[in-house]
Amino acid sequence: MSDAQIGLITATPIIIVFAIALRRMGVLSTVATVSAVTLSVAIATVLFTTQSPLP
Repeated sequence: MSDAQIGLITATPIIIVFAIALRRMGVLSTVATVSAVTLSVAIATVLFTTQSPLP
C-alpha cells in the first residue's frame, strides 16, 4: 500500500466526521452533508483504486 493510499484512508473518515459535526451544529444542510460524504467517498475510491503500488 502506497503512502497516497494510506493518506486517503486517513483523510476520508476525517472529512466525513467534520461534515457530520457541521451538520449537527447547523452549519450544513442535510443535502450538503450527504453530498459531502458521498463525494468524498467516491473521490477516495477512485483515487485509491487508480494509485499504483510502489515497485
